[in-house]
Amino acid sequence: MKLRRVEELPELLRGKKVVLANGCFDILHVGHLRCLQAARALGDALVVAVNSDRSVRAIKDQGRPILNENERVALVEALECVDFIVVFDEPDVSRVLDTLRPDIHAKGTDYTEQTVPERDQVLAYHGAVRITGDPKNHSTRGIIERILEKARQ
Repeated sequence: MKLRRVEELPELLRGKKVVLANGCFDILHVGHLRCLQAARALGDALVVAVNSDRSVRAIKDQGRPILNENERVALVEALECVDFIVVFDEPDVSRVLDTLRPDIHAKGTDYTEQTVPERDQVLAYHGAVRITGDPKNHSTRGIIERILEKARQ
């Protein structure tokens, strides 16, 4: 099973180059897949931190998440490129970064290395921030909007 408590991972990943990616992964799409595949290529192990339902409700639009955290975790867990998954309740991934201290914190192309919110935290422990995936042409919000538009036709 890939789902773990973040406190278990430092021991399990000792000696490996660890990459951390995070997100809500509400309605998993090709942009998520490409971002995670590219992140995995940067190290020996990819840990994906998935926002809990409570965390998603705090940071996203009303009515989110569409899929509950168990469903979102199951979808991410099925991806071959993912080694471990953790779920976090906070509005950001800072606590996971503090515990895991990954070599690389990977974010999607909606960021630059300078705009990643946790950048200073990662650099403070001598980690690196990397941007992975294809251009931001995919989003859960965009999928929801297209579904609603088609339903109105």
